[in-house]
Amino acid sequence: MTELNIYTERVDDIPLLMHLQSQMGIPAMLNRVITPHGNRSGLSIGALIMTWLTYLLSHADHRMSEVEEWAATHLETLKALVPDEVTIKDFTDHRLADALRLLSCDQTWEAIEANLGRQLVNVYSLNSQVVRLDSTAAAIYHDTAGTTLFRYGHSKDHRPDLAQFKIMLASLEPLGMPLATLVVAGNRADDGLYLPAIERARQVIGQGGKLYVGDSKMGALPTRATIASGRDFYLLPLAQTGTRPAVLQQLLAPVWSKQQRVEIIRGAETSGHQSKSQMVALGYEAPRPQHALIAGQLVEWQERVLVIYSPSLAVAQRRRLHERLERCAQELIALTPPRGRGRRQWEEQAELEQAVRRVVTRHGVAGLLAIRIEPEVEVVEVRRYGARPARRRERVRLVVAVTRQSEAIRLARRQMGWRLFVTNAAAAELPLAEAVRVYRGAPRIERNFHRLKGRPLGLRPVYVQREDHATGLVRLLSLALRVLTVGEFVVREKLHAEQTTLRGLYAGNPQREAPQPTTERLLEAMKEITLTVVKLPGRMIGHITPLSDLQKQILGLLGLSASIYDEIVSDVQPIPP
Repeated sequence: MTELNIYTERVDDIPLLMHLQSQMGIPAMLNRVITPHGNRSGLSIGALIMTWLTYLLSHADHRMSEVEEWAATHLETLKALVPDEVTIKDFTDHRLADALRLLSCDQTWEAIEANLGRQLVNVYSLNSQVVRLDSTAAAIYHDTAGTTLFRYGHSKDHRPDLAQFKIMLASLEPLGMPLATLVVAGNRADDGLYLPAIERARQVIGQGGKLYVGDSKMGALPTRATIASGRDFYLLPLAQTGTRPAVLQQLLAPVWSKQQRVEIIRGAETSGHQSKSQMVALGYEAPRPQHALIAGQLVEWQERVLVIYSPSLAVAQRRRLHERLERCAQELIALTPPRGRGRRQWEEQAELEQAVRRVVTRHGVAGLLAIRIEPEVEVVEVRRYGARPARRRERVRLVVAVTRQSEAIRLARRQMGWRLFVTNAAAAELPLAEAVRVYRGAPRIERNFHRLKGRPLGLRPVYVQREDHATGLVRLLSLALRVLTVGEFVVREKLHAEQTTLRGLYAGNPQREAPQPTTERLLEAMKEITLTVVKLPGRMIGHITPLSDLQKQILGLLGLSASIYDEIVSDVQPIPP
């Protein structure tokens, strides 16, 4: 009787991810730049990281302990796809940790990032004119004693009780592909991270004529001067600190008096299958000269101040003001509750006034509430007791009364939604309306952070404990982020060029059209593809699940052939006699 040995492997999106990475040149670039130890054996560093990235993108799990088991259950698939000889022991914890250590070397990583970035920009003909910069933080739960990277600082995850490290990204717009990835200590201020990130981005896209978009923390005058001196441009909002609120009021005065005309800026809003134009902003601009000393050299340039009103920002700010006024009034009234057991009654007016000021300051509503502290006199009948006759006694308690200052609130509400932006780009190069539209693209980098820290890359929670491993892990995930953003860009551009959409990406709604699908949905559509291997005496027979029309369409949009799945079966080798 012939003995049969039949087993199956889930192939799913593994061939797609590996061929896409090879198409992008990631493994080849890693092999060129990284020089491992001479005694190192097994998979090349490029093939190892390519395989690990495939696991990360499929499972949103950066735990090194899980990769070896995954490789064991996909070994035939990996053998067919990886150019080197593959064994399960290529994916042990210590080999993956060594890969993180190699990526943590700053000099090595700068070379990888610069060369890979230039290659991707050239191969995919990416528009390299606009770069967006922003930072995030990743909290950790383990002991931080003796570390320099894991530090306590301002938590963007609202966990000030946890140490963290910071990540600064410079991303190419509009696709969001990272150009530069900085990993720094958790207590570093954001202000000092912009120029290093810009310098790293310039190694990829060059210098001169590039627009760098950031938040208000990029607004330090030396940062703006350095960008301008390099013949590049910046666009950012100014923080409303120091004298800037007064400057904003001064610039708004001609608007209130109707002496200054404002431009209506419209944008497209999609509702169902229809697009309509809606007002997204109002604004005008005023030029001003700027100068600063950089390395002892005087830098002079022309700057445009953009006075911009955002209706959505105004609605949000007015709602928050209403909530602050309500909470503040409630807390002020609660300072002087009715008499009762355990309820504090203020006797000194100066102490109560100080408590009132603390509440008003905490809620940021100074000048918007009229607050009176009035004595409330209560006459108490005291009965006769022994030789003491009956009498009346007055008890005085202080009471806080609160009313709203209607005119002050009206003036505060009128100014809400207005912000000051600055740019050194000429109006001919970056008109007011275009500047607003460019800045409104900020959610793209926030989406990158969501991908990085949540699904599908899963940085949080951070399982690695060594600092070099944490640095290497973030850099590894930034490579995965490049795969996500470039793949998404290629598919969307192809769909746009062909004036078509994808259908079948949404479970339960197969007719729903997806003109701009995400890479995550594309990978999800590549599920349920299975390799079956039948081992017979002296030979192996392989069979792979036929691809659906949707799966073939996705591969075609990515510039990949459906044969990359068939090749897995053709590479099943006969068992030697």
